[in-house]
Amino acid sequence: MTTPHTIAVLGLGRMGGAIATRLATQGWDVVGWTRSGRTSGAVKTTGDPNDAVAKAEFVLLALFDGPACRQVLDDVRGSLRTDTMVLNTSTIAPAEASKLSRQLGPAYVHAPVLGSVPAAAAGALQILAAADQDALDRARPVLEALGTVRHVDDASTAAALKLIANNSLAGAVLALRDSLRQANALGLPRTQALDVLELGQLGGLVARKRPFLANQSDAVTAEFTIGALAKDMALLAAASHTPLRSAAGLADSPAAPEADIAFAATVPAVEDAVLEPLRAYIRGHATGDPTHFRDAFLPTAHIEGLRDGAFVSWRLDEYCALFPGRPASDEPTRSRRIDAIDVHGTVATATMTLSHGPDTFTDVFLLVRTDDSWRIANKAYHRHF
Repeated sequence: MTTPHTIAVLGLGRMGGAIATRLATQGWDVVGWTRSGRTSGAVKTTGDPNDAVAKAEFVLLALFDGPACRQVLDDVRGSLRTDTMVLNTSTIAPAEASKLSRQLGPAYVHAPVLGSVPAAAAGALQILAAADQDALDRARPVLEALGTVRHVDDASTAAALKLIANNSLAGAVLALRDSLRQANALGLPRTQALDVLELGQLGGLVARKRPFLANQSDAVTAEFTIGALAKDMALLAAASHTPLRSAAGLADSPAAPEADIAFAATVPAVEDAVLEPLRAYIRGHATGDPTHFRDAFLPTAHIEGLRDGAFVSWRLDEYCALFPGRPASDEPTRSRRIDAIDVHGTVATATMTLSHGPDTFTDVFLLVRTDDSWRIANKAYHRHF
């Protein structure tokens, strides 16, 4: 490249900084700007985004979300050259991407990327680029300096595909968390568990995140943060109108939002206090003694479901009256297990499976924290036939 083309990179966070540095090392004339004012020193920077875009043939956005993209583009619109192309690598909602595409027309390429900081530094990103062919041909040299370009029909589709890809990553993080929790419960050494998990379906994630998983220390520089991935999952849930387990599982992680996503996999299981009312509930069934149910439930609780084909809603006193104060005759053959529990601040949800002779029940609980203890606020059940 004998005459470097000027690229303004707006947004110099983890990914933006890596992208700007990669382009500079590939011979592009890069000037950067970041809203935070923090810079890495690897590329030229300016404190005014208008100065950054004034002479740029390409403006590359690497911002946190859709509102940031709109605000920054509104701020610099008067300084853009008539022939400037805007390449947007940010992860935003499909509707936001579609709106930006309509506003900027052929000058806009929506190009979300798959891969984190190491892939950006190595020029190994997978780029979902949506633009007409002429615009894409012009933008291709910039994008190919960052990785492999995959042409997508429109901006909305590119944005949606990026969210789907990140949802699969979030699911893998939560699956890894579950596996590590089970390994801890079985007393397995962390290193040994990671060695075996690296051989299986989660192997790629384990290999990439091994420093975080093994050290459990936030001294390792984050590559993709919990906060960013939780934001992406919230966008997907809103766009698809579909609840996502990964959205709740990540958003409610007690790890800091700025921590790498691998820390979500190392979060310990829920505190023992949340489990105590569920254990009291199990003791009530095992002994037939309703005192345990009074320990488990709030006095205002209701227990609801279908009984003999009719809906019932028992108050706690009515429910306790169903138990004779002694174990069922077939108690040695019965079993109960807690299947899942999710804590959201001062409330929690839980599911349990009960095998009672020929009957299997699924119980769903809403729990609340009152003072320093947890109690069951309500229970709904389903009897499997």
